[in-house]
Amino acid sequence: MIGVFDSGLGGLTVVKELLKRLPQYKIVYFGDTARTPYGTKSAETVIRYAIEDTKFLLSLSAKIIVVACHTVSSTAMPTLRERFPNIPFFEVVTPSFRKALNLTKNKKVGLIGTRTTVESGIYERLFSEADPEIKLYANPAPLLVPLIEEGWIKKPETRSIVKKYLIPLKMRGIDTLILGCTHYPLLKKVIQEKAGKRIKLVDPSEEVALLVKSYLEENPDVACHFERSEKSPNGEPEIYVSDLTPNFERMAKLFLQRDIKLRKVDLESYLGSREDK
Repeated sequence: MIGVFDSGLGGLTVVKELLKRLPQYKIVYFGDTARTPYGTKSAETVIRYAIEDTKFLLSLSAKIIVVACHTVSSTAMPTLRERFPNIPFFEVVTPSFRKALNLTKNKKVGLIGTRTTVESGIYERLFSEADPEIKLYANPAPLLVPLIEEGWIKKPETRSIVKKYLIPLKMRGIDTLILGCTHYPLLKKVIQEKAGKRIKLVDPSEEVALLVKSYLEENPDVACHFERSEKSPNGEPEIYVSDLTPNFERMAKLFLQRDIKLRKVDLESYLGSREDK
């Protein structure tokens, strides 16, 4: 079983890509909708939440954990890997950085994301270590997530706002643009249109799914540990949330482009009951 978690439902874009590339594997997702967003929390709190999210997925027999949250990816990964040394972890920042590194020809890369992701400096550090000649130009795009969650994908207002966010990056002459939020793939067509054909987009959801697929193909010993019950040919993913509203159900359908049942779990009570046993 492949476990995926995010602070909300944006990580379902990762689930969609995993379903496309690894349909034979059962996927379980946890969206921490009761405590979203993680981006406004302290690093200590984000790390605690990430540990709890991981424990929940492992309790459901997940063998691989995909962190579909840029805030956790830029804050908690060293702690998660130290706390759970035998679990393969995959996050959305590193594969996106590597893709952009390979794509750029003029060494000018753009990034749009939440303020937390942009201000974390994680992408700047990675590019600086890999190739100091690469210039990263980042622009926060805080309005895109609420617009997506309202379903305003095709609204002219959304197109206008996307254009406004991209203008400073296009003026810098970027040839590659990282979509630094797992919500953004839902706006990929609009972003590509406003960015222009010359600029190549990097979709973190696609990149992390490709990385997981490659890992399983290159590590058959890991893949063989998936029990028959954990493989689900053409099956539906299991979607858990820590809070459930009609809007969350609507959003889940929007992200996955299919009808899906959400299951509510009281995470703290659930983990507490398991620790008492």
